[in-house]
Amino acid sequence: MPVWIDTHCHLDAAEFAADRTAMRARGSAAGVSLCVLPAVGAFNFAAVREMAHQFGDGYALGIHPLYVRQAADGDLALLDAELALRKTDPRLVAVGEIGLDYFVPELTQSPLRERQEFFYREQLKLARKHGLPVILHVRRSADRLLKHLRDLAPQAEAWQGIGHAFNGSDQQAGEFLKLGLKLGFGGAVTFERALQLRRLAAELPLSALVMETDAPDIAPHWLYSTAEQRAQGQAQGRNEPAELPRIAAVVAQLRGITVDELAAATTANALAALPRLQKLLPC
Repeated sequence: MPVWIDTHCHLDAAEFAADRTAMRARGSAAGVSLCVLPAVGAFNFAAVREMAHQFGDGYALGIHPLYVRQAADGDLALLDAELALRKTDPRLVAVGEIGLDYFVPELTQSPLRERQEFFYREQLKLARKHGLPVILHVRRSADRLLKHLRDLAPQAEAWQGIGHAFNGSDQQAGEFLKLGLKLGFGGAVTFERALQLRRLAAELPLSALVMETDAPDIAPHWLYSTAEQRAQGQAQGRNEPAELPRIAAVVAQLRGITVDELAAATTANALAALPRLQKLLPC
């Protein structure tokens, strides 16, 4: 069976409260050997760490741009302290989920636009300080995100990490790759109307891709219900790590390669992006 790494899964989400252990076991049975659990704020630092240890996964600590409004000014100091405290924890693999979000209208306007940029930049500095990769939230923000990455990277030093749920242009993809980052592909690529994203999945260098679910979010097309369908009582399907092999099969088909080839490549890419995962993989 192919070995998969789900490089982005919110295992602590409330949607999994009723069956979290069984859900994670389904992922393992489907070949998902590791998940990476990113935090979204100081309030869930402990939860992602504890669940990573419970289920044999990795975790990341960071403050998500959608949560900067409720983040306290002291949360960056808390993150710095937590990264220092957990520096010998092999399951801490990155600083994340951090980044910029210019999709939510409120976040594009003052004062939240400046606040999320401040939190993003300061967390990039913390990643450098603690020698950790980054897991980046990139939603209609690729150019600005790249600017800060360039500003804070000495010319001779690349970044390590992942542009999560990437959906930008060819040029933007190339700039992320030049900086040393991998690009995450998940459920969105399964929609036939996602022409640009599917073309990127097919044409980017295989060395650029990692697989993710963003579970319980970004459901693949077979789990998705439209607003009209939901209004008529059809439930939205819940995304989970066990869906990853089926999502990956779509990417493999787009690229004209076997699922086994994609699994081997994306697992190697995930280990390159988040090197601490290497010691977490089951023997």
